[in-house]
Order: sequence, then C-alpha cells, then structure tokens
Amino acid sequence: MQPKQLHIMEEKVSTARVALKYGVLGSVVIMIFTTIINVAGLSQNKILSSLSFVFMIVAIVLSMKDFREQNKGFMSYGEGLGLGTLVSAVMGLLSSAFTMFYIQFIDNTLLTQGMDKVRSDMEAKGMDDSQIDQAMELSQRFMSPGVVFAMGVFMYILTGFIISLIVAAIVRKEKPVFE
Repeated sequence: MQPKQLHIMEEKVSTARVALKYGVLGSVVIMIFTTIINVAGLSQNKILSSLSFVFMIVAIVLSMKDFREQNKGFMSYGEGLGLGTLVSAVMGLLSSAFTMFYIQFIDNTLLTQGMDKVRSDMEAKGMDDSQIDQAMELSQRFMSPGVVFAMGVFMYILTGFIISLIVAAIVRKEKPVFE
C-alpha cells in the first residue's frame, strides 16, 4: 500500500472575484453619494458630481492592492489593467442601473433639470434661439433611458480603462522569471 500523495496546487486568485467585490463596494458608495447630492439639490454642481470618479480611482487602487496581496505580492501589468477595467465595468453597470431607477421611480425631474441647465448655459454663451432649439432637440434624442444607461456604462468603462492604464503601471509587481 502506497501512502497517499498530497498534491498541493496553488490556487489562482480570481480577478473577477476581486473586481466584483470592489465594483460593488465602489458602486454602493457612489449610489449613497449621488443620492445625497440629489436630495440636497446639488446634482448640477460639476465639482461634486465629478467626485464619483475619485471613488472609482479609490476602488481601482484598492482592488489592485488587494489582488497583489492575495497573489503573493505579485501582479502583472495586464492583470492590473484587466482588473481595473472589470471593476469599472461592474461600477458602470450598477451605478447606471441605479441612476435609471432613481430617475424612473424617485425623481423624474432630474433629466429636466439637466436639460434646463444646458439651455441656460447655451443662452449664457450668447447662442440664438434657433441654435438652442436645434441643440436641445438633438440632446433630447439622447435622453431615452436605454441610451442614458448605455452611455453611463460606456463612460465608466472608458474612464476606468484609462485610470487602470496608469494605476496598473504604478501598482504592478512582476514575478521574477527564474523563481
């Protein structure tokens, strides 16, 4: 009778699992922040609205550090780029779905407020009424729920990809070739 051999296989850290964790956490933070801004009537404040990208950067950085830590201190550039893009995709899907829910069921005046802001900005630039009407008509076409959702997801992924290009270059730590 031979003794049983134990095969200890290294468990590969799943980028999808880490991305899901930080994508969901980042989305929850963004949802809470967005709700607070909307309730306070500050949704048209560009500086406050752009803070959601700070939350995205934090989620991407934390996800890469967590992945690297779970992977014995190593993370390739490609793994980091893929992980950051996945995190932003999860955040984009969840945050855009929440935005659509919010607009449809909680505050359906949000899009109207945005369109009013666009109109007043164009008037402040000195555009004439026919130009404004034409631009508003074009903008209105892009305000359907499906287009708003798709554009939200796309913008999160694109922005997250660009952020990940930079963060992955900083956070990466390649495994030595001869180890």
